[in-house]
Amino acid sequence: MHPLIAQAKLLAYDLDGTLIDSVPDLAKAVDQVLIDLEREPAGITNVRQWVGNGSEALIKRALCNDVKGDQLLKSNDPLFEQAHQLFFQHYDRCKGQQTRCYQGIFPLLECAQEAHLTQVLITNKPYRFVPEILSALKLEPFFAMVIGGDSLPEKKPSAYPLLHVCRVLNIDPSQAVMIGDSITDINAGKAAGFKTIAVRYGYDHGIPVDQCGADLVVDSLAELV
Repeated sequence: MHPLIAQAKLLAYDLDGTLIDSVPDLAKAVDQVLIDLEREPAGITNVRQWVGNGSEALIKRALCNDVKGDQLLKSNDPLFEQAHQLFFQHYDRCKGQQTRCYQGIFPLLECAQEAHLTQVLITNKPYRFVPEILSALKLEPFFAMVIGGDSLPEKKPSAYPLLHVCRVLNIDPSQAVMIGDSITDINAGKAAGFKTIAVRYGYDHGIPVDQCGADLVVDSLAELV
């Protein structure tokens, strides 16, 4: 087991782009929203660059066709509100259809479980979608806690959800590791005082994870076993 893992008491994982590739289903839902609004579909390549900051950011980026769309469109914009609700409807129907686990995740999850390390999931995905996906992919038994993007007042890159987990589980942040695929996860981990591990295969928002300041960058979670 890698020293960063062996010295930890808590492993916190991101979901989309870290444990699962959900972009095919997300892109299907986003494209259907755009079609409903009589716009051109975005396509999977664009959606892959837009995910990771929650559904609000995803839909704003899709409406603006811009990775900075979440900074350009307000949450009280009627078009956004309509599109966001449409997204919930469409994703609720297609979630899990083409979503798959990345290779290499189960060796780490199982090894950490056998070593009695506490494992939690901290995702920016709306919580309503998470339990069914975890159950379908046989991930649910590994996690002592699951935090969604709307479970708490703040989400990543805020340290709030990470520190909340530490408080509830009575684990010092210095004994925790945040594992994710983007600067959102790494910044949240660093702000919370966690060690940080980034994976190269996920959704990096156009910022290579090697440039995000993580304590360790890997090509597969299996490298940590």
